[in-house]
Amino acid sequence: MSRYVTRKFDYDKKDQLALEETLFHNANGYIGVRGNLEEGVPAAMHTMRGVYLNGVCETIPMKQAESLCNLTEEKETMVNVGDIQTVKIFIDGQEFSLFEGEKCQQTRILDMDQGTTNRDVTWNLSEGRKVKISVKKMASFVEESLFVLEYSVTAVGFDGKMKLVSYHIPEVCNYANPDDPRLAAEGASYLRTERIETRGKATGLSVTSTEKTKIKVGIMSDHQWNVRPESEEIRVENDEIIYEAIIPLESDKTSTCSKIVIFKDSIREKDVYGKLSETMDIVRKKTLDYYFESQRFFLEKFWNSSEVRIPGDEKLENALNFNIFQLLQSAPQDYYCSIAAKGLSGEGYEGHYFWDTEMFMLPFYVLSEPQVAKRLLEFRYETLGPALENAKLLGHKKGALYPWRTINGKECSGYYVSGSAAYHINGDIAYGVVQYYFATGDYQFIRDKGARILLETARLWMDVGNYHDGSFHIHGVTGPDEYTCLVDDNYYTNRIAQFNLMWAVKAARLMEEKGDFDQFSLDNKLTADELKEMEMAANAMEILYDENLKINPQDSSFLSKPLWDLEATDKSEFPLLLHYHPLHLYRYQVCKQADTVMAYYLFPDLEDQETMENSYRYYEKITTHDSSLSECIYSVVASRLGMKEKAYSYFGDSAKLDLENLHGNTKDGIHTANMGGSYIALVYGFAGLVIREEGLRFKPFLPDKWEGYSFKFQYRGKTYEFSIDKDGARVLYDGENITEADKIKILQ
Repeated sequence: MSRYVTRKFDYDKKDQLALEETLFHNANGYIGVRGNLEEGVPAAMHTMRGVYLNGVCETIPMKQAESLCNLTEEKETMVNVGDIQTVKIFIDGQEFSLFEGEKCQQTRILDMDQGTTNRDVTWNLSEGRKVKISVKKMASFVEESLFVLEYSVTAVGFDGKMKLVSYHIPEVCNYANPDDPRLAAEGASYLRTERIETRGKATGLSVTSTEKTKIKVGIMSDHQWNVRPESEEIRVENDEIIYEAIIPLESDKTSTCSKIVIFKDSIREKDVYGKLSETMDIVRKKTLDYYFESQRFFLEKFWNSSEVRIPGDEKLENALNFNIFQLLQSAPQDYYCSIAAKGLSGEGYEGHYFWDTEMFMLPFYVLSEPQVAKRLLEFRYETLGPALENAKLLGHKKGALYPWRTINGKECSGYYVSGSAAYHINGDIAYGVVQYYFATGDYQFIRDKGARILLETARLWMDVGNYHDGSFHIHGVTGPDEYTCLVDDNYYTNRIAQFNLMWAVKAARLMEEKGDFDQFSLDNKLTADELKEMEMAANAMEILYDENLKINPQDSSFLSKPLWDLEATDKSEFPLLLHYHPLHLYRYQVCKQADTVMAYYLFPDLEDQETMENSYRYYEKITTHDSSLSECIYSVVASRLGMKEKAYSYFGDSAKLDLENLHGNTKDGIHTANMGGSYIALVYGFAGLVIREEGLRFKPFLPDKWEGYSFKFQYRGKTYEFSIDKDGARVLYDGENITEADKIKILQ
């Protein structure tokens, strides 16, 4: 089966170019290159031209209108590290452009088996002559610092001469849109050139640095031809490296320029300048054929353990595998970084990492790429220091509070009401630690890193919470629903805090069994009394229940507010956050996304069926799904409640969100959390997977419109395949039925 996405260029829909820049971006978890047209577009089209390195950011001012105590007054933002895509060609003096002269035919393909994007253009020159242009791009999964751009030109039925001009521009600006709060309001250039030089006739090198974070970015570009250039030169002009070559074109013969680009940064390398040359030499010796073949082999292995099949629904199957591929492209290859809300595909949310990573993406990696799941959690461990400091800034005497949005560990949320107040991120990270442990059995990670995350996040709950009338309450926090902020006893927050506290205690007991507790307690000044207090708080946690409605209220005041009439709200007013003041939203029963319902996904065994079903129907009527994180969760919980039609409907919208641009903003970057969410909707929803300490449990169903579905997953070091059709469900290991030793159960 071939996995690909294709689009033809439509001159009547030129506004789709920005969307295609996202859909056809190239990334490998370290490098992200927008799918820009090499020759550029007219300035009036406002597309986002960008190249990003995961974790490379600058600190910029974020002035508060009123500088109250310890409000965040600066933020980190991802940096557009340069322009290495721009390539212009001239055939017999005529410059190629999609937007001048006769209309061109263009097709773009994302090949998810080869790991490349391909652009094919037929350009009609004057006097009826045609030129075929093909561009292939690749961000290597094998050599994380390597990006390749192959530019091929064929003169159809005539001889001519081509001039190719290739640019390497170290200082560029970030994208900005002051009218959209999900994007930066300013578009500055954050890099300053420290070194720029050329080598020989075809190689350029630059080293730049940020002013505040002091991060150095190194880029080295080289050009290779399959034919001998008539002439070529490379020069530095106005702080840009410009390579030019003249190529004689023979009728129907293809001339190809391969542009090899190496990226390095000082987060990962001490000697950025030296590492550029060292890596370029290795790539040249191995040849590009080696890297293209290695890319194909890497993806063959990846799909063998991650592919999803939906026989009879090729469109939906392709959408889901597109989402899975984007999760792969977003996955970091080290623990110096995490996954941004837009991956490495664009500048939406300024490249910040949120709870999205642990709650919506980690479940995929836990089951398909556990080594990536571990790196993501290791990033949280490496940034535990800033989280401890963040807790102090917010007035806490103990514990760690992870930032709501960040790049290198500092809080970057200016609007604390729906940012820093979302304390549930502590529990979300703790939940991810435990889910990783359940699926892998990696006790060493718990001992060395996970237990400390669990302990310091649990300590925060003990500091923020308090007892009243025998119950443990958590006041003044914001749950997942950002249309209801600064509330008391948010149901989701209390449940995730309860879990966090319980597992801080369980991890300590696990280490005690293994003989590692004494050293851990000594290093972290942990006493038996403190663990006992955590256990007591977890058992006394306030869990709201309304006797009249027989539901779990979202928080202590939620049900006393008037209901928002969503049916009477004009469609042009969605998303509500762009049309109503936050205070207005906070005074109504209206939800941006799953909140209490989200807790039912994480903890399906803590409430009875009636309570969950009543609550689901109640919140569904007042949820706008203005967040891309919402419909996938409603799909999961509908599956578990036996609401098959609802589950299928929500799943379809979630799976196709970016490919069909359902929220109208995919041009700013992919919705990585929703992509993970669509996987969750299938695996944790339709298949009914629950991961527990004692093993895996499936309670699957088959949507009426499907013949069946299947997926592969990893559990405790083995790769299994789950499948279901009209004859029932099964889990196989190496083609054989599982046994009790596999600790996997299917509840029919």
